Amino acid sequence: MTPRKLPLTVAAASAFAVSLSGATPEEQEHALFDSFPELSALKEVPKPAGPDWMHNAVFYQIYPQTFCDSDGDGIGDIQGIISKLDYVKSLGVDAIWINPFFESPFRDAGYDISDYYSVATRYGTNEDAKELFEKAHEKGLKVLFDFVASYTSIDHPWFKDSCEPTPNAHSNWYVWTNDTWFAGQQDYTAGFIQGYCLRNGNYLQNFFWSQPAVNFGYGNIDPQQSAWQLPPDHPDIMALREEMKNVVRFWMSMGADGYRADMASTLVKHDDEDKKYTCAVWNDIRDMLDEEFPGTFTVAEWEDWTASKAGFNSNFLHWRPQYYDLWFRNEDSYFLSAGKGDITRFLSLYLGQREKSGDANYISLTVGNHDLPRINRWGRDRTDLELIQVFAFTMPNVPFIYYGDEIAMRQLDFQSGKEGCYGTRAGARTPMQWAAGPNLGFSTAAPDKLWMPVDGAEDAPTVAAAEADEESMLHFMRELVAFRKAHPALAANGAFTPVYAQEGKYPFVFIRAGGGEALLVVINPSAADAKAEIEGVLKAQKALLRGSECKWSEKGAKTSIEIKGRSYAIYSLE
Repeated sequence: MTPRKLPLTVAAASAFAVSLSGATPEEQEHALFDSFPELSALKEVPKPAGPDWMHNAVFYQIYPQTFCDSDGDGIGDIQGIISKLDYVKSLGVDAIWINPFFESPFRDAGYDISDYYSVATRYGTNEDAKELFEKAHEKGLKVLFDFVASYTSIDHPWFKDSCEPTPNAHSNWYVWTNDTWFAGQQDYTAGFIQGYCLRNGNYLQNFFWSQPAVNFGYGNIDPQQSAWQLPPDHPDIMALREEMKNVVRFWMSMGADGYRADMASTLVKHDDEDKKYTCAVWNDIRDMLDEEFPGTFTVAEWEDWTASKAGFNSNFLHWRPQYYDLWFRNEDSYFLSAGKGDITRFLSLYLGQREKSGDANYISLTVGNHDLPRINRWGRDRTDLELIQVFAFTMPNVPFIYYGDEIAMRQLDFQSGKEGCYGTRAGARTPMQWAAGPNLGFSTAAPDKLWMPVDGAEDAPTVAAAEADEESMLHFMRELVAFRKAHPALAANGAFTPVYAQEGKYPFVFIRAGGGEALLVVINPSAADAKAEIEGVLKAQKALLRGSECKWSEKGAKTSIEIKGRSYAIYSLE
């Protein structure tokens, strides 16, 4: 199978690939190698609506529990974040995403919110949050809060009211059946909690049992359940939607620059395939933002192109199996030196998503976050981590750096159910490692008082050690962030053309173009040397910008690119 047979070429992805003035898709494909066009003919993909800064932005994710403890209680806090803003700024990033810092019983590490309008006591106060926004802005940093709209804690006053057997203003703000015995409708029993309170009905959980589903209605009502499945425009639901807009207004007025929406696709139940009713809810909020807080950036935990119809500026794909194939599998990840991966599985998903969403929003290729294992699992070393980050920063992407990944913090091998940290969650949420010494500089608390234990290895990476080592991962990441920002072709709206991507083979070769420049990227995570044989002769001049030189050869109407194992190359094409 040749790369021309794969559905990964400009002809198949012309909506967002290199655009040549007046050329047909077939001519575009041919021109990439047989007759490389003048740089003036290379164009960016149209920019989606949103603030200007987002098109080349890099984000840094902070998990507040484990970033920096300022008061010695063993739990990170907002003042701790404020104390490290200079460090965050030094990475070259543009914005911060902070996981929920609201009042909560913390059965799910703060995602189970009991008061949308108050900072949790363990993190500080609302005034601390306001100070954080102000000081971040002084340093040129934007701040996103985590907006959890699809469920609350069972301790939220709204839910407590809804539990009452006597109807009240909040009775319909959560999904409740109309009978504890549910009339024997077995098809509806999954996900419902039975016999919880005096109210004669079962509530629908949206994640853990303690996180009841907020009621945004049912898009397609089952006639047999019409007594409790409410339409999305029911007056009580419209009142709830207004209150959720007030929550967003509150934090935007406080100084936030936008939000990440948790489980954003799950609002309206039994929605249409294209999430028509859920999109309507988010677009209602988007309209408010555009009118009252222009320039707001929003990103959704929504693993499908339909997020582009909901007014979001970006969305994550990290729960899709094809995305997991990149670096989250033990044996056949593409970014493992065993060389058993298949880049076409990811590309078939990615290109399909981009084609459907068009230029409505950006896809964010998340390398790691609080729900994912850290990327150094399965024995990955420094070279592996570099290759993954090079991929993330050269693809069309809104990159998010998960705290600690910039110093190669390790996924710790331990289990804990604390605050919902089951499975690999616990080992990916350990305290930030600032310096050698007690608790690696995270906290002055006794070790047994820490929210999570620190890495106890003698060679645990720290910021202080990385700062002193010019060859460290930290310096590499700073250089990579700066490199992306220095090259307009790598902006999120830069054109993208896969050049060599074959099933089960290495390397992966693609072109990025825009802003008057074109870059060719070659990535080979496999331990074995690899060769890409491409139809056509590249007539553009090549200059290596980063990585290791490849061996180029031309024979007849074909070009061969040979690259050493576990290496990459980024060339400028002129």
